[in-house]
Amino acid sequence: MELGLQGRRAAVAAASAGLGFASAAALAAEGVSVVICGRDQAKVDDAAARIGHGCVAVVQDVSDAAGGAAFVAAAIEVLGGLDIVVANAGGPPPGTFASTPLERYAPALDLNLMSVVGMARAAIPAMQAQRWGRFVAITSVSVRQPIPTIILSNTARAGVTGFLKTVALEVARDGVTVNTVQPGLHATDRAVQLGDPSAMAAGIPVGSLGDPADFGSIVTFLCSEQAKFVTGAQLHVDGGTFGGLQ
Repeated sequence: MELGLQGRRAAVAAASAGLGFASAAALAAEGVSVVICGRDQAKVDDAAARIGHGCVAVVQDVSDAAGGAAFVAAAIEVLGGLDIVVANAGGPPPGTFASTPLERYAPALDLNLMSVVGMARAAIPAMQAQRWGRFVAITSVSVRQPIPTIILSNTARAGVTGFLKTVALEVARDGVTVNTVQPGLHATDRAVQLGDPSAMAAGIPVGSLGDPADFGSIVTFLCSEQAKFVTGAQLHVDGGTFGGLQ
């Protein structure tokens, strides 16, 4: 299927590895000019080289609103404008209600909520002006079904989901779509940090961890011309893990 993305310009945050990398690679393969960021120069340069297709790497920490906005500004400077933003960041430390001290909440909210607010504020007004844009945030299935031991992530990602649903309704008539993609467990370094991948796979209805490349293709479809009628959606990509009806 031709997705109508040839020549579009995208910024994909925290894309030196994992689902961010997979999303950037899928967009680049569709002819999108892509800028990615990471905190480590060597890692982000290596990721850009593996993505190919002229992918540009910048070093930027997107752990708060200012960092998110700075990344968007850097991508605009490189590309001359933006059509697509994939908002993404690493997860905060694991913990439970009992084990997580109060002072850890603010950094987690900065990382997984305010960084997205910063990217949105820096990117969406120009998308509205050009009457075309795609803003996709990678969150987590924990928004629908909280995951034990990651209370900080559960809390912050629920907040960004509410924020982006609100924004989606405000900009829908301007040719800009705003969606979130809620991954379950995929075969990434983050999954290894959280536990034994084999044991985690056994608890997923399809019987395996997700393939990051497949996830990247889903993000890319949401950025396509064909997805212009999809906005304000929260798409869970979790191998059947979420047990609810919606």
